[in-house]
Order: sequence, then structure tokens, then C-alpha cells
Amino acid sequence: MQAADIMDNHVKKPASPLKTCPICGKPQSEATRPFCSSRCRDVDLNRWLKGSYVIPGRDDDVDDVE
Repeated sequence: MQAADIMDNHVKKPASPLKTCPICGKPQSEATRPFCSSRCRDVDLNRWLKGSYVIPGRDDDVDDVE
């Protein structure tokens, strides 16, 4: 075994599980990652624009105006 082969073994990343599209669950496409297609990417954008994705806050949060 040569030194270059040993270095290549250390540089290789561990095999990661196949990532899936967060919208439909199909395998990701490299061009539209993390989605499988431009359709799923557009569905996600539409959900953001409609306000479907919301970070819940407490009701007692009040802006301090002084």
C-alpha cells in the first residue's frame, strides 16, 4: 500500500444514508437539493409565503415601547 492510498482512506467521508425530499420523501436531486424536483421546491416556497411555517411564540411577548 502506498502513502497516497493510505491518505485516500482517511479523506473519504463515511457513507451517509440516502437523503430524501422533505416534501414528498423521494430521493433528493443534486440540482434542486434538498428537494427532489423544482415542483417540491416551489411547494415549499409557497408554504413559506402563505405562512404555513410558523415559529410559535408566547402570547405574553409584548414589545417594550418607552
